[in-house]
Amino acid sequence: MTSAPSQTRRIGVPEIRARKGGEPIVSLTAYTAPMARMLDPHVDFLLVGDSLGMVVYGFESTLPVTLDMMIAHGAAVVRGSERACIVVDMPFSTYEASPEDAYQAAARVLAETGCAAVKLEGGVSMAPTIAFLTARGIPVLAHIGLTPQSVNAFGGFRVQGRGDERAAAVRADAQAVEEAGAFGIVIEGVPEPLARAITEETHIPTIGIGASPACDGQVLVTEDMIGMFGSFTPKFAKRYAELGDQLGTVAADYAREVKSRSFPGPEHCFDPEPANTKAK
Repeated sequence: MTSAPSQTRRIGVPEIRARKGGEPIVSLTAYTAPMARMLDPHVDFLLVGDSLGMVVYGFESTLPVTLDMMIAHGAAVVRGSERACIVVDMPFSTYEASPEDAYQAAARVLAETGCAAVKLEGGVSMAPTIAFLTARGIPVLAHIGLTPQSVNAFGGFRVQGRGDERAAAVRADAQAVEEAGAFGIVIEGVPEPLARAITEETHIPTIGIGASPACDGQVLVTEDMIGMFGSFTPKFAKRYAELGDQLGTVAADYAREVKSRSFPGPEHCFDPEPANTKAK
C-alpha cells in the first residue's frame, strides 16, 4: 500500500521574487533529507550549498565539491521537504567555462534533483551566463560579494567591497545580475551600508549573509547556527544552540553504558519467541 501524495504546495521562485520589500525571506542550508524535514516548516527556501564540502565532507574549502555530490544531496533535500523552495548551488568549474557548459550542468541539477533553481557565484563576469540560463527556463539565484569559490583569488575569506572603488564593483555586480534575469541575489561578506544600498537599488530580493538586516532576507549555514561545525563561529553567524556539545555529552553517556554493560538492557533485547506465540 502506497502513502497518499502530500497536499502541501511548494513555495515557487515567483513567490520568492515577489517578496521584494515585503516580509523578510527566511533561508537555511540543508544537505540531507532528515535536516530538510526538520527545517522545512520554518523557512521559505532551503539552500543546498556547496558549503557541504566543508560541513559534510571535511574539505578545507568548497572547491573539491563535484556536480554529482550536489545532485545527490539536492535530491535528498527535495525528498525530505514539502513546502520550501529548494535552491541548489552550482559547484566550482561546472559553469564558468561557457554558458553552454553551465546550461548542461544546471539542466542536470534541475532534472535529477527536482529543485526549483540553481545558485551560482559571480557578478558582471557571469551576467551573460545568467542571461543564457534564464532565457532557457532555468531560474538563477546570483551570489556576489564574498564568493567562497573565489577564495584563492581573494587571498582567503575576506570582507569584500571596502573602499569606494571596490564598493562600486560590488554594486555593478548586483546591477548586472539583476539585468541578466536573476530572481534574487545572495550578498555575502560586505560592509553593512553597502548591502543596504544594494537592497535599496535593486528590484529583486537580496538575501544577506554577513551583510545587513535591511536585506530582503537572510541565510545561514545551519550547522553554524546550531553549533555543529567546530568551535569557530563566523562573525555573521549567531549560535542559537550548542548541539555539538550536547552530542558529545550523549556519546560519552552511551560509551560509559556500553563499557559498564548497562546498555543494552532487557528492554532493548528480543525474546526468543514473539509474545503472542509463547506457550501458556
